Amino acid sequence: MSISLDDKLVVAISSRALFDFEEENRVFEAGDAAGYMQLQLQRLDQPAKPGIAFSLIQKLLAFNDTTSQRVEVVVLSRNDPVSGMRVFRSAQAAGIHLQRGVFTQGRSPFGYLRPLKATLFLSTNADDVRGALAAGFPAARVLTESVRAGTNYPAEVRIAFDGDAVLFSDEAEQVFRRARPRSLPEHELTKAAQPLPGGPFKPLLTALHRLQQAGNPQMRIRTALVTARSAPAHERAIRTLMDWKIDVDEAMFLGGLPKGEFLREFEPDFFFDDQTRHVDHAALHVPSGHVAAGIANALLSP
Repeated sequence: MSISLDDKLVVAISSRALFDFEEENRVFEAGDAAGYMQLQLQRLDQPAKPGIAFSLIQKLLAFNDTTSQRVEVVVLSRNDPVSGMRVFRSAQAAGIHLQRGVFTQGRSPFGYLRPLKATLFLSTNADDVRGALAAGFPAARVLTESVRAGTNYPAEVRIAFDGDAVLFSDEAEQVFRRARPRSLPEHELTKAAQPLPGGPFKPLLTALHRLQQAGNPQMRIRTALVTARSAPAHERAIRTLMDWKIDVDEAMFLGGLPKGEFLREFEPDFFFDDQTRHVDHAALHVPSGHVAAGIANALLSP
């Protein structure tokens, strides 16, 4: 019988997003690729410490059991195959079940997302993330300077999402930036009953919903919408989720307040946002990733 990933939530993740390879990466960034490879080889039997996305991966894999394998994690990395050996050994030492990995030795790996049927791509490389998003895959650049995930909810995968340009399209953000900001509440109020188009992370939210519905007595998923929207613009966001028949456990309409302190209370294993100022502030409190999508990032591009 042929093997397929069709029915799984597939997370493709880079080595530095899963493990703390920052010391080794400094050697690579200094221009010494051979020295980097040699250092990884020297440390082959030294398990790497957990990286920023480790908690998210560990908890998602806990949905697997002896009767059902619902989640697959694949390392998709610019690393060389020699360094890949250390990744697999570090995963084994940490109890992270990895079977598959693609190591491209410096070349962009995001093209392999399609044959992997990836549900999510997490990487520390901004160009790879942009390429993945352009190809239609939920993807985020992991901020390696982020605070690590807390340990208060071992039986819950906690994920927080921004709304516009992440779960939803950036339609509202375009109105906000191209028209007067005061016109946004009126725009959203008049379209409150009209669902927003899906954003780049709608497929991930849908996959998480299916995973939750499949059930697991040991693990559950708790999601939060954390948005700068305020009333009356909140209604369209809620009605959009209702139209998708997807529930989120918590919704925070912060009206421009900094998100970091609220996220610290929610304690997610990961937070996704499209705006760098929000992500940078959130990273002071929780594991965070930048989604380089929508007009906010188009305006930042050279």
